[in-house]
Amino acid sequence: MSKIHLYDKILSPIVTEKSTNLSEYNKIVFKVPHNSNKTNLKKNIEKIFKVNVTKINIVNKQSRIKLTRGKKVKIQGYKKAIITLKKGQSIDLTTGI
Repeated sequence: MSKIHLYDKILSPIVTEKSTNLSEYNKIVFKVPHNSNKTNLKKNIEKIFKVNVTKINIVNKQSRIKLTRGKKVKIQGYKKAIITLKKGQSIDLTTGI
């Protein structure tokens, strides 16, 4: 499997206040494609970042309708993965993927 296919399974890191608070517990949050699953995601992250993954939680955010300036706008849904790393390991998101 080439590096291009490994990077296709991670769309982007999610950097919010909640996700940075999770970094205290060795957890990192990524946006992933809708067809990804836990086993493939674990293998890919371990190969890309050379860390040990202990647990993966996947949350499916549904699309929703939002009112913006009196118009209905559809907010696209996505899937996010909360990845727990082995104690003492970390991924530096500032270097980029």
